[in-house]
Amino acid sequence: MATDELVRTTGIAHHGAGRLPSVDVDSFNIEMKDEDGYLGDRASKGAFRKILDRWRKPLRKTGEDPFGKEPSESISKKVLDAMLVGDDTEASAVVHSAIEEFAQELAYVTRRFLKTKAWAKTERIVVGGGFRDSRLGELAIARTDIILKAEDFKIDLVPIRAHPDEAGLIGTLHLAPSWIFEAHDAILAVDIGGTNIRCGVVETRWKKAKDLSKASVWKSELWRHADDEPTREGAVKRLIKMLKGLITEAETEGFKIAPFIGIACPGVINEDGSIEKGAQNLPGNWESSKFNLPASLIEGIPEIGEHDTAILMHNDGVVQGLSEVPFMQDVERWGVLTIGTGLGNARFTNRRKDSGNGKDAAENGKDAAKKKAKENNKNGKE
Repeated sequence: MATDELVRTTGIAHHGAGRLPSVDVDSFNIEMKDEDGYLGDRASKGAFRKILDRWRKPLRKTGEDPFGKEPSESISKKVLDAMLVGDDTEASAVVHSAIEEFAQELAYVTRRFLKTKAWAKTERIVVGGGFRDSRLGELAIARTDIILKAEDFKIDLVPIRAHPDEAGLIGTLHLAPSWIFEAHDAILAVDIGGTNIRCGVVETRWKKAKDLSKASVWKSELWRHADDEPTREGAVKRLIKMLKGLITEAETEGFKIAPFIGIACPGVINEDGSIEKGAQNLPGNWESSKFNLPASLIEGIPEIGEHDTAILMHNDGVVQGLSEVPFMQDVERWGVLTIGTGLGNARFTNRRKDSGNGKDAAENGKDAAKKKAKENNKNGKE
């Protein structure tokens, strides 16, 4: 966004908008079913753990399970990643078998999405969510890409570039109106999940790259609300406190904070900022007609700097996908799948092409996406 060819916007889009500064959101949060239930359940974090458990069963019967008595859902991604390259060939084989089966499931789900009208002519899919933040996740994505290509699907499946914990914050930049980038150098972002709430200060670096490809999270704060089990009002109170703390820290560091808060939130977001459905894992009833998160936040933070606070909220899958906008300029239609508790999804159509920003433009697109994925694979995950 914010290039010569951008359709200029001076106002703020509505919550859950279908038209954003850089893209049209063709669909999001699609819930498809087959004879076994919701499709997303076949390619979620939990689905992988169930598959892993199935591959452990034969070995468990003979007392040769390399993971011992540890429940499959308790084994960390770090341990599984280590097993992939470790000396225990049987353990490595179990993990590889689980990856292969999961990739087949993800390919099945992806095929079903690609056959819908909303996802027609999709050229590339980025995969985000916590599962992607692991070697096993990246292998599953790469294997799914190969399966689909072998079936003649003209599609590229690549891992999301930003760390999944940061993509949901960086993506909020693409909800913001263009004037923000000329007068300010950072915004506040919130990524709400069923387990955690993450707030951050996102540095735009707009002067270095007007397509926002250099944007980064300057500082973030995480609250694992699932451990505290707060009330809805308690959660909002804590969120306001976190944001106020970040504002103070950023201003002390000399940042020009925009009077804008971008929010990524699970569920179907209505124009007025209420949540229609999909917020069942959040603390309290967020789908109540009497609750409006943006309004509650404006009440707690009416001004940032000397200006009235503006807030825009969208679905978390959409926002995570938006972090990829600068790198999707060589295609017209692209989507995002986020593998977490469920399977988040969104499909986008670019509203314009970047005119090119020298090095930045050269780094965009299919080759750069694949190069980045290979680098991540080579270096392993942090």
